[in-house]
Amino acid sequence: SPAVAASSEAEEIEVLDSEDVLPMAAEDRFPLLSQFDPDNTGYISTEKFRSLLQRHGSELDPHKLEVLLALADSNSEGRICYQDFVNLMSNKRSNSFRQAILQGNRRLCSKALLEETGLSLSQRLIRHVAYETLPREIDRKWYYDSYTCCPPPWFMITITIVAFFLYNGVVLDRFVLQVSHPLYLKNALLYHPQLRAQAWRYLTYIFMHAGIEHLGLNVVLQLLVGIPLEMVHGAARISFVYVAGVVAGSLAVSVADMTAPVVGSSGGVYALVSAHLANIVMNWSGMKCQFKLLRMAVALICMSFEFGRAVWLRFHPSAYPPCPHPSFMAHLGGVMVGITLGVIILRNYEQRLQDQTLWWIFLSIYVIFVLFAIFWNIFAYSLLDLKLPPPP
Repeated sequence: SPAVAASSEAEEIEVLDSEDVLPMAAEDRFPLLSQFDPDNTGYISTEKFRSLLQRHGSELDPHKLEVLLALADSNSEGRICYQDFVNLMSNKRSNSFRQAILQGNRRLCSKALLEETGLSLSQRLIRHVAYETLPREIDRKWYYDSYTCCPPPWFMITITIVAFFLYNGVVLDRFVLQVSHPLYLKNALLYHPQLRAQAWRYLTYIFMHAGIEHLGLNVVLQLLVGIPLEMVHGAARISFVYVAGVVAGSLAVSVADMTAPVVGSSGGVYALVSAHLANIVMNWSGMKCQFKLLRMAVALICMSFEFGRAVWLRFHPSAYPPCPHPSFMAHLGGVMVGITLGVIILRNYEQRLQDQTLWWIFLSIYVIFVLFAIFWNIFAYSLLDLKLPPPP
């Protein structure tokens, strides 16, 4: 009967509107699919799709309903892929669904997320992060609805507090080592050209900094930029960009500034910041963060100041000749990672990276550079007959 059918449809919508949708056959998840797709093509007509939404739209999350209606409005073929519908309701966004939205006019049927009132402090924070990092209103609403703070942005907090403050404060009995301190070179963390065979130094050099101003600026940029990015894109993606920038930084020093040591987390920090700034520039009209021009200017000034200080320090007379001061090439290595791999990761919100052609191109370039730097470290130092500073 019509009443039974409507009740059945409501139950199916409620099941689909959960995060526990199992990978089962479409007809098992939606027994009434045969009514909407009698030929079992995997598509639903736009008319039947909108009819279903109008009858049961009040049972759905308002923002999900908006995206579904936008999907129906943007479709020019008169049919909706059923799997796209299931992906949306189960919080799994496929690339085909994203393209269906982007190809349409993306008109939303209600007010923007920024205009919503009566939000709690945590909700306003999540909304602020969405507008800071995402250029599209649909993405912002999707993130706002789906973010649960589980897990929290643990990577950036851990790498900052534990790595920097716990190690420097507890193990070394000081929060930072100046380059004029006698223990500056005599530790097992910084990268030193004579000790480049100790592979861990290509990563652990981030735990040491060449002065309190060096540490302070890196920590501020890392927390202000890294935590919002991790809240949106997750620990896996952000940690990959950060670690890739760190490794590229030390390898860049070993190739381009072969006689210098390197300390500081600037490689990872510059990878995150440059990726974020490049994403803002590429999506300038869609980014709705407040004072974005002023904030970009401040970030660029801070980065330029820190980079200029590193260049000056590199050519300043060393406190421990013949070993020079730390190299500034790690900054440039981090920037290159940020504007290549980082931009691709931040641009494709919740999309499968393995489906992105540019991702594979830039990842291949990065791997080639790493392999080249490894062979360079093995053979070039002996072939060039460089005079390296003595080991600490």
